[in-house]
Amino acid sequence: MNMALKLLIINPGSTSTKLSVFNNHEQIWTENISHTAEELVKFEKLIDQLNWRETLIRKKLKKMHVDIAQYDAIVSRGGAGLDPIAGGTYLIDEKMLIHLYKGKNCEHASNLGGIMAHNLAKENKLIAFTVDPVSVDEFEPLARLSGLPEFPRRCQSHALNLKAIARKSAESLGSIVTDINLIGVHLGGGISIAAMKKGRIVDVNIGDQGGPYSPERAGSLPVYDLVDYLYRQKPDEITFKKRLVGRGGLLAYLGTSDCLKIEKRIEAGDPRAKLVYEGLIYQAGKEIGAMASVLRGDVQAVFITGGLAHSKYIVSGIKKMVSYIGPVLIFPGSEEMRHLAEGVLMVLEGKEEAKKYQDEIVDTDILAAGQDRSGNYV
Repeated sequence: MNMALKLLIINPGSTSTKLSVFNNHEQIWTENISHTAEELVKFEKLIDQLNWRETLIRKKLKKMHVDIAQYDAIVSRGGAGLDPIAGGTYLIDEKMLIHLYKGKNCEHASNLGGIMAHNLAKENKLIAFTVDPVSVDEFEPLARLSGLPEFPRRCQSHALNLKAIARKSAESLGSIVTDINLIGVHLGGGISIAAMKKGRIVDVNIGDQGGPYSPERAGSLPVYDLVDYLYRQKPDEITFKKRLVGRGGLLAYLGTSDCLKIEKRIEAGDPRAKLVYEGLIYQAGKEIGAMASVLRGDVQAVFITGGLAHSKYIVSGIKKMVSYIGPVLIFPGSEEMRHLAEGVLMVLEGKEEAKKYQDEIVDTDILAAGQDRSGNYV
């Protein structure tokens, strides 16, 4: 093994761009470039931010005396706008770039990351990678059915964190992830609860559209009531979507998404705060139970990760609901930068092969493909 594998990690979010440098598995430094609302409002489209953000990255790297040419690879958070693909570590190639530029399936700041990583890598004759993007789709056919053929269920999740913590969970159980079944629970601003069959995410709630409500997302809603509201109130589309994802959940009920503040209100005897907070716990536990059914009860462990896994109140509440399923493992936080580095190191160390985007795009039209399709995507 090369004892001096150096990686530059790029992770763009809606209001910031995070950078990290890893020397093998050790993080050397990390920086967060914040983007103010005043700066962002100047750009009509998300893709218009590309050159501006890339310039900020170059300035920061120069200030930190980072010579990219001396590195082994550049890694970016995966673009949410990609086509559905199997999990793994991917080369950022021309086909992927086209879809990132277009924001083919959705506009998201993460789409910019792959383009910037590719630009910097090409300039310095390096390879650019991405790892387990949001668009990872390993659903089995039954999981795609919704009740109306016009609205197939799609697989979108916190795949990067779920996949990485699944590997850690398997290791803690003295096994390997491809030999066991797990239920992965990512609790953050959004919530992903996944049935993970031998390492594959075979079912998961779509955090933006269903499952438990979260600190800022509405989760599943009564469909008839929602339709009635839209036709009668006729809300502005963009504003209402932001209410569903960004202004829903705990924030909608309690005026804050800060769980520390909510727990202090509960301690002070606020019954509304207690009810709403335990509603999140209740819905998360119920979704975990549903995923146990997907796996036919063959579950070796449930793992809980993400920022809310730091909350003893939330974790203990969920444990009371789901500990009958199996051991509950806790991995607080979401170390996206480390997970990105580890995914690429497995390739550079020869433990896995990098995948090609075009080769792994999943055909999600199960009805057109026929009812006997296995759905066992590798």
